[in-house]
Amino acid sequence: MNRKDSKRKSHQECPGKTAGRGRPRQARRHKTCPSPREISKVMASMALGMLNEGGCSEDELLEKCIQSFDSAGSLRRGDHILNMVLAMHSWVLPSAHLAARLLTLYPSRATRDTQELRRLQICHLVRYWLTQHPETVHQEPQLEEVIGRFWATVEEKGNSAQRSLGDSSNLLSPGGPGPPLPLSSPGLGKKRKVSLLFDHLETGELAQHLTYLEFRSFQAITPQDLRGYVLQGSVRGCPALEGSVGLSNSVSRWVQVMVLSRPGPAQRAQVLDKFIQVAQSLYQLQNFNTLMAVTGGLCHSAISRLKDSHAHLSPDSTKALLELSELLAAHNNYARYRRTWADCTGFRLPVLGVHLKDLVSLHEAQPDRLPDGRLHLPKLNNLYLRLQELAALQRQHPPCSASEDLLHLLTLSLDLFYTEDEIYELSYAREPRCPKSLPPSPFKAPLVVEWAPGVTPKPDRVTLGRHVEQLVESVFKNYDPEGRGTISQEDFERLSGNFPFACHGLHPPPRQGNGSYSREELTGYLLRASAICSKLGLAFLHSFHEVTFRKPTFCDSCSGFLWGVTKQGYRCRDCGLCCHKHCRDRVKVECKKRPGVKGDVSPPGAPVPPTPVAHASCGPEDNLSYTLSLEPETGCHLCHAWTQTEPPNPSWEPETVRRNCPLKGKMCC
Repeated sequence: MNRKDSKRKSHQECPGKTAGRGRPRQARRHKTCPSPREISKVMASMALGMLNEGGCSEDELLEKCIQSFDSAGSLRRGDHILNMVLAMHSWVLPSAHLAARLLTLYPSRATRDTQELRRLQICHLVRYWLTQHPETVHQEPQLEEVIGRFWATVEEKGNSAQRSLGDSSNLLSPGGPGPPLPLSSPGLGKKRKVSLLFDHLETGELAQHLTYLEFRSFQAITPQDLRGYVLQGSVRGCPALEGSVGLSNSVSRWVQVMVLSRPGPAQRAQVLDKFIQVAQSLYQLQNFNTLMAVTGGLCHSAISRLKDSHAHLSPDSTKALLELSELLAAHNNYARYRRTWADCTGFRLPVLGVHLKDLVSLHEAQPDRLPDGRLHLPKLNNLYLRLQELAALQRQHPPCSASEDLLHLLTLSLDLFYTEDEIYELSYAREPRCPKSLPPSPFKAPLVVEWAPGVTPKPDRVTLGRHVEQLVESVFKNYDPEGRGTISQEDFERLSGNFPFACHGLHPPPRQGNGSYSREELTGYLLRASAICSKLGLAFLHSFHEVTFRKPTFCDSCSGFLWGVTKQGYRCRDCGLCCHKHCRDRVKVECKKRPGVKGDVSPPGAPVPPTPVAHASCGPEDNLSYTLSLEPETGCHLCHAWTQTEPPNPSWEPETVRRNCPLKGKMCC
């Protein structure tokens, strides 16, 4: 018998092997250690098995918690069940109801040592509850009343050892670390200027400060906020969670508006490329929540439709954006993100919407109680493990420091209130619809960033005023190192480019003789601009310029008379609305741009300019105005498309009139 025949015969003698060939081979882990999450899950299952495989009654669960303590207050065994009950009982019954049961179980008479021990164990349990889970007392006023009656009963009927446990001097200790403290950048001297300009910020520095803001918002979320969202299905009534959602939506819309604030395709492509680099830095920092917001803003349909702008992106930038969008895509229940998240170690911030979705699914898939009325412990334990993972992430320490000045700039920049219609209107104004066929966009459908629709931050006047004061303080600290109390006109114009919001929508503040701006002028300007834009929106911003009316005209705001040499007023370049100088900030009529505006008006002190002729070509909106800044190459002042400002010298640039282009049917300047 040769070697081949012997092998064939040995295979025939082993039917177990041949029978297993038809089955798919199961994946096995060889010489690998289980993850901490798997270890915790197994330990929790073993602990729960001591009670019951399916569930237990409320009295049995409460008795298990009481028996966890000895006479000295030490735990007899692990604290998993105890902490799970104290943290998760409010999902199935009120905390005041649990405290009332403890008050009922407290023996009124202690005739034997066992009853004294039971009293002491109950006191240790209540004390442990208040010290390790103090947030429940502040969230439920009825619980504080029941706890007060409990300690009053102990004071009346208990011994000295039990009464000592009711000392309220060190009961309600704050739980959890506080928010991280902002650290100034190293080497920041008094005479050194910190760049507060968006164009000058490094992408890594911007990503670090966004991560700091995200982590500070994530740390403020409490288990009660998560429970309220899961039970109610809404973030309303959960301030910390609503603030976190609002921050993500603000970042997404801030990205969109910053891109759309640039007039030309090449300039918009530069902003796109910068935010793509910011997204890559966020990925390196493992800040997936802000990464979702930035990537969602870049892939939003109002941005992805900008074909001319995306044509200026490099292939590497286009590929990087596509990879990030695929990483965070909702396909197959965020499978790629989940695999990436499972491999992450160290500091990391999750996509909060995905993990909240898991909590909701787990809560809806399993009942709170079994058919016989007992509590469903496996469900409570699974929810508890998920909440513990989020709590562990809140105890992290961010790997980067933050500058207070840049935080103030970002905070005020994110105080936006833009609707989808306003963003789409600006997008179509930048690149109108073209009748000719265009190649399909290389990007996929926009990500679902606003997982809680309608949650848009709309700061109140007090919050907005505090943000403005903090920003003004940072501006004068870095741009007025000599302490003169003013900043130059050039610094003001460059700073205004950071805000794609209200400070572009009003005339500049009154200037002093030397062309500088005081602290009060800058503060009042930002407050007035923010209040008007948050109330009226982008569509109500008019492009006013000063004119002299040669025909009887009435103010569209107060219906007052406008006529004569001394009756100078202001007129919108786009819609032709007329008003007094003091009525500009009170106009409540929407600016509806018209193809052409005619009127017998002229700038004060200057001849009437000739009617401009429409350009023969209808290219993109390269002729549209941009931010109020001084270009270093040409020295020309440019106006922003949303502003109500005009160049320093009104006669320096003729008034442009929007006309219908006979060539392509577009609106041209």
